Amino acid sequence: MASSPLPPGTLYLIPTTLADDTAVQVLPAQIGLRVGELSYFLVENLRTARRFVKSVAPQHVIESLRFSVIDKDSSEAEVRQALAPVLQGQDAGVLSEAGCPGVADPGAELARMAHQLGIPVVPLVGPSSLLLALMGSGMNGQSFAFHGYLPIERAQRITALKNLERTALSQHQTQLFIETPYRNMPLLEDLLAHLQPGTRLCIAASLTAENEFLRTNTVAGWKGKLPQIHKQPAVFLIGR
Repeated sequence: MASSPLPPGTLYLIPTTLADDTAVQVLPAQIGLRVGELSYFLVENLRTARRFVKSVAPQHVIESLRFSVIDKDSSEAEVRQALAPVLQGQDAGVLSEAGCPGVADPGAELARMAHQLGIPVVPLVGPSSLLLALMGSGMNGQSFAFHGYLPIERAQRITALKNLERTALSQHQTQLFIETPYRNMPLLEDLLAHLQPGTRLCIAASLTAENEFLRTNTVAGWKGKLPQIHKQPAVFLIGR
């Protein structure tokens, strides 16, 4: 009698830290326990993933673990291939470079494909810069939208900012977006130059780190008082 095929393994979406040396403060014990039980990881960045695994599960011998890199440039075929061991019964963990997999992160493609293949998907609790920023902003948390990166070209970026402001003010919907850290200051200058004086702007930078900055003010109130957040990971929110 032929044996029944093994059921698929489980795909665990494992949050990582937003700032170095903060695992004890921001991650529940469940994260370290789960990482310690896994031997296969699908990761955005190999170097940071290995360092994270060793920090939360020091009993692991890194050389004995298997890592597959799945990033924004990975094809659908590569995503499917990376999930093949899970389909055959092996549990795996998805690790973002920072924060929660699948949120502003290529991990979403792994979860999408896992659902198509009948692989159970289990998200674990951990820090999300988007939710932390929204929580601390004082803006509407009942209706909000995240837009990722805005256009690089300045005229298009200014148009996008004005459109986001129009939505925020007319629909009372908080608008969240991010920028490449070395372009933070030019973005802030555009925000102050092109948004209405009474529009509220929240700047949330280096969340959970010792130099964390989170403050909401009107556009007029920010003028002459912008924080120096060059090269710091940041989330920006506009609302009324």
